[in-house]
Amino acid sequence: MIANGKLTLMVGTKKGAFFLHENNGQWQLDDPHFLGHVVHHVVLDPRDGQTLLAAASTGHLGPTVFRSTDGGKKWTEAERPPAFPKAPEGEKAPSVLNVFWLAPGHASQKNVWWAGTAPHALFRSEDGGVTWLELAAFRTYLQSLPRADVSFGATPGGAITHSILIDTRQARHMYVSLSGGGIFETHDEGSTWKPLNQGVAMDFLPAGTELPPYGHDPHCVILHPANPDRLYQQNHCGFYRLDRPSERWERIGNNLPKEIGDIGFSVVAHPRDPDMVWMFPMDGTTVWPRTSPGGKPAVYRSKDGGRSWERQDRGLPARGAYWTVLRQAMIGHGDGPVRLTFGTTSGEVWTSPNNGESWSRIAEHLPYIQSVTAAAL
Repeated sequence: MIANGKLTLMVGTKKGAFFLHENNGQWQLDDPHFLGHVVHHVVLDPRDGQTLLAAASTGHLGPTVFRSTDGGKKWTEAERPPAFPKAPEGEKAPSVLNVFWLAPGHASQKNVWWAGTAPHALFRSEDGGVTWLELAAFRTYLQSLPRADVSFGATPGGAITHSILIDTRQARHMYVSLSGGGIFETHDEGSTWKPLNQGVAMDFLPAGTELPPYGHDPHCVILHPANPDRLYQQNHCGFYRLDRPSERWERIGNNLPKEIGDIGFSVVAHPRDPDMVWMFPMDGTTVWPRTSPGGKPAVYRSKDGGRSWERQDRGLPARGAYWTVLRQAMIGHGDGPVRLTFGTTSGEVWTSPNNGESWSRIAEHLPYIQSVTAAAL
């Protein structure tokens, strides 16, 4: 690690985690952490600025969570990782296939963490990630929903629980998203739930089918930190905005160029301006190749909440770049101009220090990138 307080990018890949440190405009790549393991997410606890959690799938040992309290120099495995309770005799219990998403709890709840898994489930830790227990009320609620004409989890990535969002004003108000399944909201920290999917298309249903209240496929949902009544959603069927207390999403992706479309995985909002948002479109036509449209990658930015968009590709490859950016792999941060950073499915990391106006590559030849987060370490 380099000097304390320097910007560090934590990159989760299919073959380990890689840390990139900035020092006077130059980037230093650490030796890998958990080399060979699938790392879905690495997150720093913003409440203490020290505790790191990593969600990993460790070959024959299965899914788990690792902890570090010294910036990633040393890691220990959770004493009780997310796992379902044993089933009664004669019944078969489900198994956690992977721990996909990590989210620190509300600022007022020291040491509380949330984790989303595949298959769909929500886990909570109250001791900084050392031990985890399932929030049984969430899975019970999902199991109570009628399944007619609705598929929960029939996506290429499986049944993924992600985008765990906590209202900065109220710890008991949360949003959780399922691929597939939809977005669900709770006002009592998970005791009761309701779907929040009105206005979202479901192009994969037969023509003429009445849209159900759940069964959708959100790819990534974000809650604006400065205005928690504003949400953005990148969905299997478009790009949306929601302004509470409304419960109907507006498809702002229809304002993107038709030849580009509004299908993608990642979405980033300006940390202080709720109307400025970025998305990374991918080719979502026919067979869903999941590459940048035409092999010409670009970020699209809106300054007016999605009413209009501008292409930002200065410094990115002009052609022949058939990669995309996954839901956890694009971030924005900084007190001045927003630094945007994303990792690609071809193992490259790109960054822009100026709100996306220009881009430079700061790492290449890494494994398939699944997530990028940032911290001062």
